[in-house]
Amino acid sequence: MQSQRVVHSSGGTESRSGPTGRRELITIIVMMALVVLAFFGLGWRCYYLQCCCGELYAEKCADQQQAFVPLEPQRGAILDCQGRVLAASNQIRTVFAEPRIISEPKEVSSRLSPILDMPAHEICRIITEARHPGYVAIKTEARASECEQARRIPGIGVHYSWRRHYPTGALASHVVGFTSIDNQGLAGVEFEYDRQLRGKGARSTFFVDVHRRPIAFCLDGEDDRGIPTHGAGVILTLDATIQQFAREELIGQYEAYEAEGAMAVVVDARNGAILAMVSLPDFDPADARHVANTDPKRLYNRVLTDQFEPGSIIKPIVTAIALDTGVVSRHTTIFCENGNYHGRGFGRIGEYRRGFGDLTIREILINSSNIGMAKIGQRLGAERLYEGLTLFGFGRPVGVKLPGEAAGRLWPPSRWTGYSVTRIPFGQEISVTGLQMLRAFCMLASGGRVVQPHLIKALVEPDGSMKDMRPSPLRVGYVIKREVAEWVVQKALADVVNEGTGKRAQLEQWQVFGKTGTAQIARPDGRGYQDKAYIASFICGAPAEDPRVVVLVSIRRPNVALRKGYTGGTVAAPVAAAILKKTLQYLQVPPRTEPTVATRDAQAPVARVGW
Repeated sequence: MQSQRVVHSSGGTESRSGPTGRRELITIIVMMALVVLAFFGLGWRCYYLQCCCGELYAEKCADQQQAFVPLEPQRGAILDCQGRVLAASNQIRTVFAEPRIISEPKEVSSRLSPILDMPAHEICRIITEARHPGYVAIKTEARASECEQARRIPGIGVHYSWRRHYPTGALASHVVGFTSIDNQGLAGVEFEYDRQLRGKGARSTFFVDVHRRPIAFCLDGEDDRGIPTHGAGVILTLDATIQQFAREELIGQYEAYEAEGAMAVVVDARNGAILAMVSLPDFDPADARHVANTDPKRLYNRVLTDQFEPGSIIKPIVTAIALDTGVVSRHTTIFCENGNYHGRGFGRIGEYRRGFGDLTIREILINSSNIGMAKIGQRLGAERLYEGLTLFGFGRPVGVKLPGEAAGRLWPPSRWTGYSVTRIPFGQEISVTGLQMLRAFCMLASGGRVVQPHLIKALVEPDGSMKDMRPSPLRVGYVIKREVAEWVVQKALADVVNEGTGKRAQLEQWQVFGKTGTAQIARPDGRGYQDKAYIASFICGAPAEDPRVVVLVSIRRPNVALRKGYTGGTVAAPVAAAILKKTLQYLQVPPRTEPTVATRDAQAPVARVGW
């Protein structure tokens, strides 16, 4: 056979099948490679779907086959010390529809209308205009009988939830606080103890058919067993009856004097239990979210947040420090400069109305002499004065476990000016909170012993067990000598009420001890004081011979233009006396049957001897 050759002009020859064969071979190789890559890609995709995304798609598959009903725990109740309910959660039932599985809304609406006593066209509109395909509420707070019949209709279900209820309204609003729409604590005890009150939710899981109708329950794990853990209850030291006494008396004076704000607190002098805490203006916790948007200042708990110069109510504390350190005695006489005291380094100091000459320590407190206190401060000196005030708890929070408590302000001596040692003793250049003043007076009333004010009495766990939350009593902890504290309370402060600036707080059945205070409000920039802006305060307790309760009343910015007065003795003392009287009667404190220590001391001759 003769070979086929192609003769080119160049004289060479080449097989006809050479280039074509190579192209075919390359094409086959590429195609095979693509096929192999496709198989590898398919294999990788299978591996990815099975191993990497298996759980995701299994969950999606389970979502189609299963339905979940969340079971919310009941939020714990908040009770007063007598077991009265201040906050509780009531169960509410909501009939809802699942629009995505309702093919005939009109038919479902017609069947549901007589059960829920709602117009069929209204139900139909709710279902057809629902934004969420899986849930739309039709009727809240439905009756049990309505729910039982409604749930038999395909596409209709019943959701159980809890709604917070405050049966006492605004009575203890600043203490109790309030919750959000999803039952999360936002203020007061509701916020501070939210974790304990909230509890732990659960859910019920069941298989459904293509129409989302339940077939059977399934128990796949601990979280799916449908047993929520309800929240713990909180028992307060607050007594709703005493709280009512305090609020009624305070709100009358607050409105009569057109004040900016007011507070009243009642504390058990022996153990520091807070029996009442009122802050005005207040609010209804059920309407708190609206108040927060319109007038947020009503939400402030002034007992915790207001820091103010105390004025003369701090004078007994400084006096006790001076007596305890020995720089003065009960019989020391101080010349009060006839109302005009001035000197290099501390400026000029005057009195409120008139000047005084020689005054004893008792008389300085009775007449509330600023000059007498300034000279006591000079005798103490900066270091001893600062140390004594810190021992009484000023400059740090009391720690009553409520949100927003301020610490007050007590600068260290290194930051004091030449004015400080003469101004702090009569209540300037120091900022306090109402709770700090109460803590200090409780220490005096308890014979100089450390007292810790507290608001939480106990937690009641879901299983019924009770956890005591009261602070442990301190076995050792006296701030000042017992005889000093007793003399200040039973003699000096009792005479402030008997014959001094606190006469309007006198009670016939019990010997009251107390101290008035009238402080100007400082300017926001710290340069001087505002005109005609005062805080009128009165702090007192009874019986003086064995104190049971201590009461603080403080009214911020009484309207001076009314010409009714603005001092602590005029504005605050009558309110404190009324609260004190009702409280002592309620606690069944026996009236005095013999002359008090203060009365006997007043009758005894004064000997000018030291301690």
